[in-house]
Amino acid sequence: MNHLLFNPVFNALSTTDASFNIGNERIRFFDEEVSPFAGFADDNANGFEELHALLPADRKILYAIPAPIQHPQGWQVQHEIEGFQFVHEGTVINEDFTNIVPLNETHVDEMIALTRLTKPGPFAKRTIAFGSYHGIFENGRLAAMTGQRLHINDYTEISAVCTHPDFLGKGYATQLLQHQLQIIINENKKPFLHVRADNVRAIGMYERLGFKVSRPMYFYFMKQL
Repeated sequence: MNHLLFNPVFNALSTTDASFNIGNERIRFFDEEVSPFAGFADDNANGFEELHALLPADRKILYAIPAPIQHPQGWQVQHEIEGFQFVHEGTVINEDFTNIVPLNETHVDEMIALTRLTKPGPFAKRTIAFGSYHGIFENGRLAAMTGQRLHINDYTEISAVCTHPDFLGKGYATQLLQHQLQIIINENKKPFLHVRADNVRAIGMYERLGFKVSRPMYFYFMKQL
């Protein structure tokens, strides 16, 4: 049996994030305004066919898997990304991060603008529903943020780690990551995250904070033909 993080999307929608699932027992996916992620069980050889039949027309998806795949029939692969999955193996620093504030629905437009500029991964109108989004403001501007995404039993994914280019070099991303680690570990959960293989700067930061590579992860952005 593969580890839960081998198939993180399907397993999240089968466990802690099951309330987000709008598929069925075999095919699971989020509302596109929450996340484009979709998945199916490891042993479902017809997963892409079933997904195609179940999804609304022209629905775009993001599919994650630890090994490269052949492009499935009936789908156009618009973009593919080679990345890594990291799991935290370090210790947590308990600090009072007084400059970090919770983000809510009133901040969504600013959050979308920041993610469009920095491209940490898909972020839409309802992505904030995953919870625990926090940010740092400087002169009234959202300078940096991070939050959570997939929740799989005892594992919680840190996501949307991004800093506006005007505020780089101030350690904001490190502070926000330490804050998320504090939240997750204090809930007796195990933090994990995903990163592009070519994002050397982010990988260095994650490693300094105690993250270790658990496996490669390939991301396929697709739309139905």
